[in-house]
Amino acid sequence: MYLKKAFWSEVSNSEGESNNDKPSETTAPSPSPVTDLVGSLEDQRLYREVTLALRTGLRDARSDFSFLRLHGLRNILKFLRSVSASDSTINIFCHTQSIPDLQVVPVLFQHSLQDFEDQIVSNLDHIFSVEPLKIKSPSTDAEVSIALRVLEGCCLLHRESMVLAHHFKAVQVLMNILATRGVLEQGACLDALISIMLESAINQRDFEECNGIEEVALLIRDKQVDENLRMKCGEFLLLVIGHVSGREGAPMAGIHDDIRRLLGENSASLIWAASQFGSTLDPDQRLMALHIQARRVLESLDLY
Repeated sequence: MYLKKAFWSEVSNSEGESNNDKPSETTAPSPSPVTDLVGSLEDQRLYREVTLALRTGLRDARSDFSFLRLHGLRNILKFLRSVSASDSTINIFCHTQSIPDLQVVPVLFQHSLQDFEDQIVSNLDHIFSVEPLKIKSPSTDAEVSIALRVLEGCCLLHRESMVLAHHFKAVQVLMNILATRGVLEQGACLDALISIMLESAINQRDFEECNGIEEVALLIRDKQVDENLRMKCGEFLLLVIGHVSGREGAPMAGIHDDIRRLLGENSASLIWAASQFGSTLDPDQRLMALHIQARRVLESLDLY
């Protein structure tokens, strides 16, 4: 669901333009009551649309059927993209995440990102009872991938979502997805790991305890793995090492030694140097530089 533009804002703008055409008698005009009313209506409209979009998407995301969950997750992902367009909608979204019924992260881990073992029926007592067994369809590859993108968006927009993710053992769940799922989910998993780790020391410790760097190193070293996924692993290492560089005593402070041990001295030195690319670049240039440096990391691994 996309957030719409209020119809009364056009009226307000036209009134403002007509007032500007008239010669003003004062140098500092005070805001008119109409402007205040329009601003209040705008805030109320945005809040209603945000809560409606969340309630609608989360209702489907809690479904027992995978196709309905996928539909709800796609709507939530579109909604998050619309929310990120302005600070006012981001603030409203952050406020809604303090309301349990509107929190997105718990729904993701309770339904779409649930371990497959948890969905296996181990008790057959229902056969001898009159109560029907409630069956829940397992998560498909597309559903897991979209759920990871939604998790990434929530953590980027709302820092407290990282704490919520930790309560559901997010790093352990994501590392399991990285080790067992396909290329589509693995790529989304690496992006989600970045979003939940870089500003959360507690999630970084979980990643360290799960030997996450070793798992990523295994993927990037394996030439049988899809090249795009290996590139994504290279970007992941560049971002993580660039973030923790020079932070002694912080979680993952020994990541340089781990990379040197797992990938060799030459590749580790290249990764460390490449991770220091200029922070003064604009986002598009930084993304392009990240792709180029990740390509060089792959070439160094294939060479040595």
